Amino acid sequence: MQTERFDYELPEELIAQEPAEPRDAARLLVCRIGGGAIEHHHVRDLPAFLGAGDLLVRNRTRVIPARLLGRKATGGRIELLLVHPTDEPATGPGERWICMIRGRVRPGSELLIDGGDTTLRDPVAIGVVDCHDDGTRTVAFPPGCSVLVLAERLGRVPLPPYIRREATERDRDRYQTVFATNPGSVAAPTASLHLTDALLERLERAGCRFADIDLAVGPGTFKPVQSEDLTRHAIHAERCACPPDAVAAIAQTRAAGGRVVALGTTVTRTLETAARQPGGLAPYAGWSRLFLHPPQRLQVVDALLTNFHLPRSTLLMLVACHTGIDLLHRIYREAVRERYRFYSYGDAMLLLP
Repeated sequence: MQTERFDYELPEELIAQEPAEPRDAARLLVCRIGGGAIEHHHVRDLPAFLGAGDLLVRNRTRVIPARLLGRKATGGRIELLLVHPTDEPATGPGERWICMIRGRVRPGSELLIDGGDTTLRDPVAIGVVDCHDDGTRTVAFPPGCSVLVLAERLGRVPLPPYIRREATERDRDRYQTVFATNPGSVAAPTASLHLTDALLERLERAGCRFADIDLAVGPGTFKPVQSEDLTRHAIHAERCACPPDAVAAIAQTRAAGGRVVALGTTVTRTLETAARQPGGLAPYAGWSRLFLHPPQRLQVVDALLTNFHLPRSTLLMLVACHTGIDLLHRIYREAVRERYRFYSYGDAMLLLP
């Protein structure tokens, strides 16, 4: 399976720099997989395609303002991106996190987090504990410092690298789903950015039921596959959880002949990870290192709401497990021809069985 089969050409002006307003005004490409028919609608039209018997599974992760600005104790500026807390028990009294740091640092370096304000009277001093082969760093925060509270106070929204502007206060709300509750992601589950409270109520009135999972999206979601043989790619690991009530809801939906609809690739990855345990689908909490790509097929997900993804990305390959490669390229050619908006703040597509 060659990575080049998942490449495509995209005019740069189709990369969305701002979200649609209101959220559900985003355009929606609808494709019925069996026949390959493509229709053009808007996200607000979802109740025309989803209804009684459908189970909509959401990722309730919350994006944290994970981009922290600061300086070295010696004076040079640095930028730090929180990724996730470390797994190993702390050897000191403060929290330890895996981070990505822009700026040359080494173990033992002291960094002062000031949010970019060099006049801040009480910058938070943190220490670089270790440097890892994948470019990440382990950093130690001082005793009594809640990293999530610090991020809310001094952090900035970590917009994707293809959004070529600084994040604003508006992005704190807009780069967040309306049902986000559990902090931990550095990127949003973007398909769900289109959903509003009113639209969710309309879907519920149409007969849809809901279940929730958790997947903390990491920065690796934006990393393209570099190896020409995609099976050699080591996918980034992400923490996820598929709770017992979600498993029960899926079983009830299956028994009634309904459809399991994943609201995004993060939901798909979580459900398919839970399904690949010995004995099949069961509650799961841990790391997902599942790399979904053709010729694999999805075991749990029947329908998928998703945005348009980067060329050569693992997310594009995951979608191809649902569509097949040929139909995937036909969908993307149609989206480019019809001037859909791409990536995190862009439009969406609904893939139906």
